[in-house]
Amino acid sequence: MKKILFFIFLAASLHSFAQVTVAINWVQRVPGRDTIFYNPDTKLSWPDFKGKPGKPSEAIAVTASGLGYQASMRYSKGKTDIVIDVYCYFSKKNSWVRPGRQSDYALTHEQHHFDVTYIATDLFVQKLRAAKFTKTNYEDVVNKIYAECCDQLEKMQNAYDGQTKNGQLKNIQAEWNNKIDKQLELTASK
Repeated sequence: MKKILFFIFLAASLHSFAQVTVAINWVQRVPGRDTIFYNPDTKLSWPDFKGKPGKPSEAIAVTASGLGYQASMRYSKGKTDIVIDVYCYFSKKNSWVRPGRQSDYALTHEQHHFDVTYIATDLFVQKLRAAKFTKTNYEDVVNKIYAECCDQLEKMQNAYDGQTKNGQLKNIQAEWNNKIDKQLELTASK
């Protein structure tokens, strides 16, 4: 009797797992007045930095970028569809440059902050694609992966600015430029 119940439970479990479909989509929405969504073919320009410069610091400019997602689940006729739209963005009003400090070199440093955000967003997508979702766990799994990738993004941004001293150490900046460009090439080839 225990074996029969076990096989009934196993069959029911397999049936519920087989009825879940997951779609993970990169979203590059049309830019709004304040937001630029990452596009590898479009680079930032100084007019994109519309915020007011922060307190005196070593920074010439600040890039405010992030990753986000929208997730939804629809259940119909015994089938569960999970859709996760992922995006990488730049906030114009929260990004700034000190007047008179604009240069191509500094803009490359800031562009790479946005690129690092994109690399972390791609990591988020890869982890989502590898995850095992059910109709009962998907929200927790997405939130956990998102938190992990945001932590990773913060570590990468801090390492980038820390090691380059906000771009002031030109030889280290050149190393990071190569590292980021190679990672972007790998991301594009997926």
